Amino acid sequence: MATHPIVHIEFATTDPQAAGAFYAKLFGWKIENMPEMNYVTFGAEGGVGGGFPKADNEMYKPGDVLVYVGTDDIDASLARVESLGGKTLMPKTEIPTVGWFGIFSDPTGTRVALFTPVNS
Repeated sequence: MATHPIVHIEFATTDPQAAGAFYAKLFGWKIENMPEMNYVTFGAEGGVGGGFPKADNEMYKPGDVLVYVGTDDIDASLARVESLGGKTLMPKTEIPTVGWFGIFSDPTGTRVALFTPVNS
């Protein structure tokens, strides 16, 4: 995964289920509710999929957008972030049966997430 593609996008919302229903009607996105996580995923045919996390005003504020970039080594990528003046906001964290993610901010304050799937 040396190319570091965008692999997932999140749109924070106060109501993940309502957001999912809206975008399913608007764009025809395939929606999957994950009530155990209070999370709704979307699949956009021909494009990157993502999800609607619940805005909790800590990790996510309503309207936040978080882009996930693929990487083979989250720890190494976060170390590189730090060496270039960025800051680790969340270290490598497991998403059971899915993969791992981490979140950083660049030197200008923009938040970006990293992702490694379980099958990589």
